[in-house]
Amino acid sequence: MLEGSAKVSVVGEAANGRQAVDISLQLEPQLVLMDVAMPGLNGIEAARQIRSAQPNVRVLMLSMHDNEQYFFEALKAGASGYVLKTAANRDLVEACRACMRGEAFLYPPAVATLVRDYLDGARLGEAPPEDPLTARELEVVKLIAEGNTTEEIATELVLSKKTVERHRANILDKLGMRNRVDLTRYAIRRGLVEP
Repeated sequence: MLEGSAKVSVVGEAANGRQAVDISLQLEPQLVLMDVAMPGLNGIEAARQIRSAQPNVRVLMLSMHDNEQYFFEALKAGASGYVLKTAANRDLVEACRACMRGEAFLYPPAVATLVRDYLDGARLGEAPPEDPLTARELEVVKLIAEGNTTEEIATELVLSKKTVERHRANILDKLGMRNRVDLTRYAIRRGLVEP
């Protein structure tokens, strides 16, 4: 769809989040189209890493999830837009163009959600809740939920086994959970892994 569109040229593709970060650093594209649900490193964390290393790169999130949590996480990660896969045929090319013009692109229900939440929070004097887990802890949760052992997680994240075990203990404590099964359920609810 993008290759058939005027003024859009696909310069690279990645099969997972880590590869997307590496390819982005190597090719330095103007725009990265990132799926939220990617193996290894999810799209939101990959977007965060890309934007941290390359602040001028625009990231457009593509998701099957019409979910406020993903939407807000994508914005916090520095995404310039959020497109639902169900509307990609209609919105994707325009979303890419909008992001390249320096504009944000949000699917219509997301705009309504954003406005409603802002107004509700402002009226009640509330600050939006912060995620209890750090970006690294979310990576560990995702890898645990994908069935990786402590050794595999340590290798994947270039950490010691002891550091991974400490992360796991901190995560369980912060979330009030007991075991891998609880963490897997949490990861599915958060959209870190597919059910």
